[in-house]
Amino acid sequence: MKSAFKKLPANKHSLDLGLLFAVTLCAVLGTLLIYSITSSEVSLDEGIGSSYWKTQLISMILGLTASIIVSHIDYRKLVKLWFIFVPITLMIVALTFTSLGYQRDGADDRGWIMIFGVSLQPSEVMKIAFILSFSLHLSKVEENMNKPLHMLLLLLHGGIPIGIVVLQGDYGTAIVFAAIFGFMMISANISWKYLVAAPFVLAAGIAVMWFNFLSSFHKERILILFNPGTDPENIEYQQDLGIYALQSGGVFGKGLFAGKNEYIYVPELHNDFIFAHAGQVFGFVGCIGIIIVLAYICLKVFADSRITRDRLGRFICMGAFGLFFTHCLMNIGMVLKVAPVIGVPLPFISGGGTAMVSMYVIIGLVLSTYAHRAVNYNVFYDEDED
Repeated sequence: MKSAFKKLPANKHSLDLGLLFAVTLCAVLGTLLIYSITSSEVSLDEGIGSSYWKTQLISMILGLTASIIVSHIDYRKLVKLWFIFVPITLMIVALTFTSLGYQRDGADDRGWIMIFGVSLQPSEVMKIAFILSFSLHLSKVEENMNKPLHMLLLLLHGGIPIGIVVLQGDYGTAIVFAAIFGFMMISANISWKYLVAAPFVLAAGIAVMWFNFLSSFHKERILILFNPGTDPENIEYQQDLGIYALQSGGVFGKGLFAGKNEYIYVPELHNDFIFAHAGQVFGFVGCIGIIIVLAYICLKVFADSRITRDRLGRFICMGAFGLFFTHCLMNIGMVLKVAPVIGVPLPFISGGGTAMVSMYVIIGLVLSTYAHRAVNYNVFYDEDED
């Protein structure tokens, strides 16, 4: 055995099957969980019918198809189309501020539009456009990014989507965009001086949000985490129910079709609190399994960022990593009552057609960087096998 690695030609398309299988496993589990909710009529008061699991199934199929298609397109060619998809995305997002925009039942923000009878959440599409456009921006200016003008333009680029979703009232998505921006900046050649200053800038930003944007209701959602059981308006009611539901499944759960009399009702059980339903259906063992699969997805995306062809591919992967990691952390944190309820879905598991398709497309971008990497490596290659 002369070498531990063999360099193979990179022109043959290859899929990261492990990553694709993991996200599809989560999507299938999410569809089954939503089917369990609708079949047992747990959320009958919210009007959760069979259309929800059917929408989830169709979204999974569309997303998987889109992901495979995107993986076959060179990501370096996709980013060059920024002048097309960025304006279109901004126009779609702008529709939420018109008569087409509306606030979904159970949500705090006006972030949805209805087109031809189909409900869409444009901010999910904006995540794709931002990861692509900001990756291109970073790759163009990375060598000079620490100069004040370039840093200012990067901050402006990152601040635009954050500002838009804050105006919509979607503070959870604003945090997600900020996390994507942060992970991508850290993965670039940013000066340590900016990293030292970042916590102070972040603290100032939080202060501005607290005193100028957050309502008293949103503030109570945060403060109650530090003083549980002191809520005069029962704001923590949803999280308390979520914990009860999570614990009620015991070690191995009650099963997918235990019936509505066996399940604990939680508002937004099919969406933000789907992990609580996973607890009562699959139990502690099932929840640990879900966390392991989600952790694998995050770590696999991060690992793929280390073998990309260029810095552009690395930035795309790090943006995707920031998105999935933040979604997982915040959603599970909401259910465990260590994070405020701010409407961040669990990737590929929570209900939501737009989120499902958009996250699959982002996975497709990661798959594209994997498929178009410079070299493949075959571990433990024996030269005598030639």
